Amino acid sequence: MLQKLGIEQLNPMQQESFKTISEQNETVILSPTGTGKTLAFLLPIIQMLDPEIEEVQALVLAPSRELAIQIEQVARELGSGFKTNAAYGGRLFSKDKIELKHRPALLIGTPGRIADHLRRDTFPTEHIQYLVLDEFDKALEIGFENEMQEIISLLPQVRKRILTSATQKLQIPSFVNIKAPITINYLDSENGQLQIKKIISPEKDKLETLLASIHFLGNQPGIIFCNFKDSIDRVSSFLKQNKIPHGCFYGGLEQRDRERALIKFRNGTHQILIATDLAARGLDIPEIKYIIHYHLPIKSQEFTHRNGRTARMNSDGTAYVLAWKDERLPDFIEQLDLDTVDISEKSKMTIKNPWTTLFISGGRKDKISKGDIAGAFFKKGQLKPDELGVIELKSDCAFVSIHKNKVPQIMTALNQTRLKKKKVKITEI
Repeated sequence: MLQKLGIEQLNPMQQESFKTISEQNETVILSPTGTGKTLAFLLPIIQMLDPEIEEVQALVLAPSRELAIQIEQVARELGSGFKTNAAYGGRLFSKDKIELKHRPALLIGTPGRIADHLRRDTFPTEHIQYLVLDEFDKALEIGFENEMQEIISLLPQVRKRILTSATQKLQIPSFVNIKAPITINYLDSENGQLQIKKIISPEKDKLETLLASIHFLGNQPGIIFCNFKDSIDRVSSFLKQNKIPHGCFYGGLEQRDRERALIKFRNGTHQILIATDLAARGLDIPEIKYIIHYHLPIKSQEFTHRNGRTARMNSDGTAYVLAWKDERLPDFIEQLDLDTVDISEKSKMTIKNPWTTLFISGGRKDKISKGDIAGAFFKKGQLKPDELGVIELKSDCAFVSIHKNKVPQIMTALNQTRLKKKKVKITEI
C-alpha cells in the first residue's frame, strides 16, 4: 500500500504507532502536524478490518471538514479495497445518506455531522470496533465536546481507541473511556530547524511592509496569518492590486472555496495563503518555507501552532513577526528577543508563478484514475513531463496543475473529450 503513496518506508513515529495500535487497545499519538499521523493510525486499522462485515467498522472523528477530506483521500490512495467515505457539514445531508446506504468499512467525519447521522439512525453502530479522535484537543477547543460525548455513548462495541494531538497539553475527559493509554510522544523530535525573526513596519498600516516582505522572501510557499476575516479581505485586495497570486482560507468561506484554496496552494498555483488560525492546525500542507504573523496572536498557544506550520519533518523554516515600530509585542514574543530582518536588500524580487489549476468534471465514481488523466494530458494534450503538476482526484471531479501557457493547448485537445466512458468538461479555476 505504501508504494501507492510514493513512500518507501514508515518514519519512526509511524512504525511505533503501527505496533502499538496493533497490540494495545488505548493509544495516544502526540506528534506535530505534517509528520504523518494520518498514515500512522490508518495502516493498522485497515489491516484489522474484516472484509466479511458489510457495516461500518471504524470511525474517525476530525475537527474540521478539510481534515476529514484529507484523511479520506489518504485512505482511498492506499487502495486497500475497503470502502471509505467522509461525512461533514457544508454539503447536502441527502448526499451522505446515498453514499452510506452502501456501508463503508471506514467512516470519517466531523463530530457535528456524525452525531446528526446517529440521531437519524443512518447506519448501525454495533460493528464499530475502532474509534479514532484525530486532533482531539482541537475538537474540544472549538466546541465539539457534547457531540463527541453523544457519539461515544452510542458506540457499545468499540475495543480500540486512538487519540492524536499536535500539542503536549492533552487532557482526556472521562467520557472518552480511556483509562491507561500507551502514549507515543514525538513532539520534541522534529528535525526541521525553526527560526523566528522580526520585520519592522515604519507605518501603523503594515500593508506596504507586507508587500516588501513578500518580494524579499521571493518564490517560496508561505502562509500569512491574520486575526479577522475582514483583514484577510483587505490584505487580499491589496495583494491583487499588486499582482501577487494568493489564496484565502477562513471559516466564513463556502466549503467549495476553502477546498479549492487548499488545492491550489498544494499544487503550487498559489504560493501564498492568507488565513486565520483555522489553518494553524489539522491541515497537511507540506513544504511551508515561512509564515508571517501579519496580526500578532493573542495567546502563546496560537503563536506556537502558527509557527508549527513551517520547519516540519526535515525542512527548515522561518516565522516572521510583522510589527509596527511602536507596537507593543505580547510578553511571550517580547521575551524571545528576536533579531530584526532588513528586507530592503532584496525587496524588488519578482514573484513568478508558472502554474494554474484545471477542473475536470469526472472522478473516481466514473472509474477515472490519475493515470488516465496523466496519459490523456501527455498523449492527446502533448504535454512534457515537467509541464504537468499535481493531480488531485475526487469522487466526482479532479484538479490538475499545468503550466499556464499550455492551457489553450489542453483545452483544444481535451475539453469535451472522453476519459474512460465519461465526456468531461475542463475549465480553468
